[in-house]
Formats: sequence, structure tokens, C-alpha cells
Amino acid sequence: MRVLVVGSGAREHALCWSLAASPLVKTVLCAPGNAGIARDAELVPIAAEAVDELVAFARRERIDLVVVGPERPLVLGLVDRLAEAGVRAIGPSAAAARLEGSKAFTKELCARHGIPTAAFRVFEARERDAARTYIEARGAPIVVKADGLAAGKGVTVAATVEEALAALDAAFDGAFGEAGARVVVEEFLEGDEASLFALCDGRDALVLGTAQDHKRAFDGDRGPNTGGMGACSPAPPLPPAMVERAMAEIVRPTLAAMAAEGTPFRGILYAGLMIGPTGPRLVEYNVRMGDPECQVVLPRLMTDLGQLLFGAADGMLGRMSVRFYPTHTLGVVLATRGYPGPVGRGSELRGLEAAEAVEGVHLFHAATRKEGGRWLADGGRVLTVVGSGATLAEARDRAYAAVDRIDWPEGFCRRDIGWRALAASPGPARGG
Repeated sequence: MRVLVVGSGAREHALCWSLAASPLVKTVLCAPGNAGIARDAELVPIAAEAVDELVAFARRERIDLVVVGPERPLVLGLVDRLAEAGVRAIGPSAAAARLEGSKAFTKELCARHGIPTAAFRVFEARERDAARTYIEARGAPIVVKADGLAAGKGVTVAATVEEALAALDAAFDGAFGEAGARVVVEEFLEGDEASLFALCDGRDALVLGTAQDHKRAFDGDRGPNTGGMGACSPAPPLPPAMVERAMAEIVRPTLAAMAAEGTPFRGILYAGLMIGPTGPRLVEYNVRMGDPECQVVLPRLMTDLGQLLFGAADGMLGRMSVRFYPTHTLGVVLATRGYPGPVGRGSELRGLEAAEAVEGVHLFHAATRKEGGRWLADGGRVLTVVGSGATLAEARDRAYAAVDRIDWPEGFCRRDIGWRALAASPGPARGG
């Protein structure tokens, strides 16, 4: 089988790395990929959002399965276009991708179908005064979210009313472009946050794993929100019994709701959950693997990823199951100084081979290029260094031992990835 992975980040590197190990997959290609991905896949110089070119390439090269990594091509309808061309793909239709593309759509779906989530109100830009009155009446803490795609940076968990009003004004004043033309203002949920990943075929779903992400830029969960500075798996707030509750109360009802409304969901559903005293509640959905969560989830997957993805594309998940290695993983993102703001490009990373020589470590490339045998940084988040171990502490120690072998003065990372999970789950891994 020939598989095309769409995207260019560390998430796509992890997908290519895992698919390259599948006995079902003869060739892995990646569009556009990056220099690190080139070690596990053939690079195709087509941008992830170039829908017409991707469809033409998939038909011409007789691709058996397209795996879409980032959200933007899904919202643009890449999977719809591939289906029209007779090419199998993993990912939702544009209509189903609204679960991520519009937070208001998801909240209203939950309200119609009784799926547990935070209380909320949706406001258009013309309703700014009403939104301000609502925030002032509700008080803080409170959450303000841009409705559309904002690269993981459109959510403000406001500790004060003033902070919430500033976030509202920023969204309505264009800080997130069209994504902020509507906002969702919602209840602040108390509890432990964690992520659950489910592979769906429109009718059935299988758990791919769980993870905890670290969004803030700096240690102690300080600084601006980012696309993610690290993650660990499995997530302690989601032991097997809680995973099953989340599947039964949130994920499966969502699949049923989407099917009932004529937009069945096929692909990877990423449920951001808050685990509180009454059980799991949905924070938000993404419609693809997370980054950096993908990099810590896939190394724990014992079942062949290629088999699972082909099974999902063919509607066969009801006859399949997933097994995991009894290990922990922890991933540390290395980013260029200045991220998530503007960053320089072209600084050299030394010591990558020494880092990869650490037992139980994988390096997944996000924004790198190679010139004259040198590895150069080419963006904000540059690498994810993932350690695996029998315990989370061992996984952490291996990941940071590898990080310390990388000589890159222009980069930075958080030194406390996994701190919540380490306090809650020091022992062997169980379940997803």
C-alpha cells in the first residue's frame, strides 16, 4: 500500500515514522514534510493547503490512503475532494470538521444532544455590548474563545473580568481574523484537564490513547499560550474506567449525533476533557491528532497503525481492537527563542545524533531544514524530543537527558513537562 501523509510538523513526522513500521505499508510519502521526515518518508513538494494539487497527485500516483495531519486542509474540504476522486482518506468531511472549525457549532450540538460540557453563550461582533454585560454578570474565572481556527491561540482562560473583556475586544477587533468574528463565552470548569484520542469510522470508535498537554510557554504554566510545549501519555486523570465513561458519555454520543444530523464523523476525534467531581465534561473537540500529543501517543501503540487506519477508512472498526505497550512517554518541545511570537530562522542545532543515542528516545522534527550536513531551525516549534520508560519518571529523565545533548543556544524548552502527571501517576502505565 502507498500512503500519503499531509502536513509538515512533528505530528506528521510521528505519523510517518509509525506508518513506515507497518507491514501493510510499502511506501510512505509526505506533502510537504520537512528534512527530518525525509528519513522516514519520501517528500512531495506540495503545500498542505493546496487541495487541487494534492488531489491530482493522489490520483496520478495511485495513493491507497491519504492521512491528513493539520486541521486547515480538513476544514477546506480536502477529504471531500479526495472522496470525489475515488481516493480513500482518514479525516472528516468539511461539514464534520466543523467540530473543530466552529466552537459554537460544537457547543450547540452538545446542547441539542445532551453531551456534558460547560454552560455557554455565543456572541457575534455586533453583540459586543451584550457580551460585555454577560461577562460582567457571570464574573471570573471565565473562558473566552474565538469561534474559528486560531492555531491553538484563540482561547483565554480569564482570571479577572478585565482580562475576559480584553480577550473579547481582541477577538472582535481582529486579533484572530475571521476566526474571532464570533466568540463563545463559557463557564470555567474545575478539575483535571486531559485529552482522549479516538479513531472513528462514522459508526464505531476505538481509543488510540490519552495525553496531557502543556500549553503555556514557560515553566510553572506561565507565559503566553502556545501550540503546545510538551505532553505525556497516558494521562493520569483518564484511567481505563474514566476512559470508558468519556467514550460512553461524550465520544459515542457525538458520533451518533453527527450521523443523525447527516454529517457522520470519520477520522481521528480529539476530545479535550475536564475531569471533575461529576465525571468527564467536554472542553472542546479537534478533528485530528494533536501536536505534541501525537508524538507521545503513537510510540505507545502496539497495534499496527496502518491496519487501524485502513480499517477506519473501510468502516471495519467494529471488528477491531487496540493494544498498548505498558510504557509511559514524555515529549519535550524545543522552540526558537521568541516563540510564540516572531522568531529568527537559520540557527544551527548540534548534537542531534547524540540525543537520539539515548536509550528509549525518538526525535520528531517540526521546523528543520538541512544544509551542507547541518541541521538548521526553520520556525517556532522545531523538535519534539520523546522519551519512553517503564515509569513516567524514567521517560522524563530520558527525554531531558537527550535534550541536554542538543547544543542550540537560540532555542528553549520547558523543564517541567509532566509535573502534574508525575505527582499523580508514578507507577506503570495502564490502558490508553
